[in-house]
Amino acid sequence: MTRVGYSFVRFDFQPNGQAPISSTDKPVKPQPSANGIDIDHYSPPRRLRTDEIPRIVNDFRIAAKNAIEAGFDGVEIHGAHGYLIDQFLKDQVNDRTDEYGGTLENRCRFALEVVEAVSNEIGPDRVGIKLPPCTNYGDCEDSNPEKLALYMAESLNKYNILYCHVMEARVYTVGEKLETQQSLLQMRRAFKGTFMVAGGYDREDGNLAVDENYADLVAYGRLFLANPDLPRRFELNAPLNKYNRSTFYASDPVIGYTDYPFLDSNNL
Repeated sequence: MTRVGYSFVRFDFQPNGQAPISSTDKPVKPQPSANGIDIDHYSPPRRLRTDEIPRIVNDFRIAAKNAIEAGFDGVEIHGAHGYLIDQFLKDQVNDRTDEYGGTLENRCRFALEVVEAVSNEIGPDRVGIKLPPCTNYGDCEDSNPEKLALYMAESLNKYNILYCHVMEARVYTVGEKLETQQSLLQMRRAFKGTFMVAGGYDREDGNLAVDENYADLVAYGRLFLANPDLPRRFELNAPLNKYNRSTFYASDPVIGYTDYPFLDSNNL
């Protein structure tokens, strides 16, 4: 249920009111929103039983197979933003006592099993993974993010996947850039594939990251949303459209998603 225009909203997304699956049964605390809307309730999660986890891993495999059959070139496994894989990785959420919890190796087991299953199904050259070792979404935080990052980077090398896409805790909020306190340099050096970073980069920061070999690629989200011709604007160092955060989660899919203007001669 979502109430637009109220200061508090509730999110209950599961069919028939069933609990979302998780590594834990701990509820998520109320979350502040950058859009000025606070989320005061999430559906309490259900802790997956150990014997259920292989089925969930297989669901990822089937989803990847379906994507390729539908014509996609590859898939990016979403292990970030507080979703299921992130919930297994982070020790502030994962309170399991089975082989999927406790030690760093156990907490990373689910993510790596998904990578293996997807890679075996569609080929590792079609697979990337998005990871957030230094970020905190929906209570998904780790007590030693650098150690988590390094372990995942080294472990992923076994599967020879195409790339690793890493979120940094380096974002813009209320007009200010918050620099991360953790460096991804060790992770970048450890991972043998293409290393991609994202998180509040602008044109100059992105060029610097590549020039200094901090990353092979830089991903842009909000800037690309507001500038459908972002590569051209970067090439010309042209002015950028400012994104309107208040439309990011609006119910109307048109406003703020397909109506940002392209560059024209008047902008140059």
